[in-house]
Amino acid sequence: MNRPVHPVLARLDPDFVSWLAANACALDRGEEDAGTVLPRLADAGVTAAGVPFHHGGVGGDIVDGIVAVSAVAEESLAAAFVLWGHRTYIEYLLQSPNGALGERLLPDLLSGRVAGATGLSNAMKFLAGLEPLQITAREDGGGLALTGKMPWVTNLRPQGFHVAAAIDHQNGQAFVASLAHDDAGLARSADLALFGMQSSNTAAVVLADVKIGADRILHADARSWLPRIRPAFLGLQCGMSIGLARRSLKEATQVAGAGRGVLSQPLGDIAARLAHAESRLFAGVRSREFEADAATLFELRIALAEIAADAVSLELHSAGGKAYLREPGREVARRWREVAFIPLITPSLVQLKTALQQSRKSAA
Repeated sequence: MNRPVHPVLARLDPDFVSWLAANACALDRGEEDAGTVLPRLADAGVTAAGVPFHHGGVGGDIVDGIVAVSAVAEESLAAAFVLWGHRTYIEYLLQSPNGALGERLLPDLLSGRVAGATGLSNAMKFLAGLEPLQITAREDGGGLALTGKMPWVTNLRPQGFHVAAAIDHQNGQAFVASLAHDDAGLARSADLALFGMQSSNTAAVVLADVKIGADRILHADARSWLPRIRPAFLGLQCGMSIGLARRSLKEATQVAGAGRGVLSQPLGDIAARLAHAESRLFAGVRSREFEADAATLFELRIALAEIAADAVSLELHSAGGKAYLREPGREVARRWREVAFIPLITPSLVQLKTALQQSRKSAA
């Protein structure tokens, strides 16, 4: 059964939507200060969607978080990418047994004063058997010393950030910890020179003997915890595909009757595929079935990326030749760059398909 849309999401603040619409291309090209994005998201209330009242949020559940990401992605995938990283980190705190860490960090995260970054892309590939963990820990007095790197992390806001990392302990026990921008030995690179999505504070992190204590550990057993948080990680990520697909379908529908009636059937087909995948995703995340059934979640992530690509392609066809003119086609061109990014977000579609293939071989 579909629940009513959360009040915060029923109608996003018009000023916020206007700002996103006016700055979407600038955010994609890095022409808008990336530091403005998170405060705008927080002021609009979308960072708190799905966060319980007693934690300072506006209520709802993780599906409300996914809906928030999709609503932002309708206007700007770069802003939605920032929201995905931020809201995913918040979800780690909500699901961590280390309640004291959440109590300390959540107020600044929900207000947008400090950024949250997931940093667990490597961990998700590690969980699927695709690569080893890239950060190691050794005992150091009463704490731990961390060394390694995270080559690609979003929402590393220079004004201040916290980032989750999966770490391989020298004793063989992998764990998940939270690191901070001002930890001694932690270095943030310059922003990566991306093709698009540039105002997203995406950079690399290098750790050189970073010291942390037990108060920073999100979970002591990464192998048992990562499958439990993976549905939120990928579900929020899927929100980007949902929002982008929805916007392109809207744009294509507006011109489908202007001598382009032949597009009505494919428009309906893609809309039906989107509705089915969205409904299946929400049901699976809410029921927690994806914690045990990762394969179906992977298939949905792949399907939604393909739906988004088909929707943007149909928008191009509906726009016709004007889409190839620089100014009239500016928004279509941006969405083409955006949809080209969707398959590459870690875990990429190739990595997900590889994991599915390996799973099927193991089951055979």
